[in-house]
Amino acid sequence: MAASDQNDDGHDSNMPDLGDAIDIVTFGQILEMDDSEDDREFSKSIVYGFFEQAEETFEKMDTALKEENLDELYRLGHFLKGSSATLGLTKVKDSCEKIQRYGKKENVDGTPETDEALCISRITETLKTVKAEYADVEQTLKKFFNST
Repeated sequence: MAASDQNDDGHDSNMPDLGDAIDIVTFGQILEMDDSEDDREFSKSIVYGFFEQAEETFEKMDTALKEENLDELYRLGHFLKGSSATLGLTKVKDSCEKIQRYGKKENVDGTPETDEALCISRITETLKTVKAEYADVEQTLKKFFNST
């Protein structure tokens, strides 16, 4: 990248400002798979596929939470963590990692947590947070794709 392609904070000036919830390097790798900047169909299909996947996963998480099914919450947290990491959705990924750990009956640092009620309580709060974080990145990305 030529020095003239960078703005004052060192970011590629050709890349959109997607806020701090999206890792621009990772997301940029997805955009590089498009045929051109004028044709974002490939990256758009990946992102919109993620939206569908995330919505379904949140529904499953809500059900697993009602059933206090920590194993399922662990699995769903792990699944959504991987999908969000692929797109560079850092806040969503980090919150999903917390859900994964709590579902595995661990604290955030990986140490064991034997109090299942505490794990359920933590998942309840983290799920609210991750849904808000997801809504923010969904809005940002839809705006990005609708403007390209």
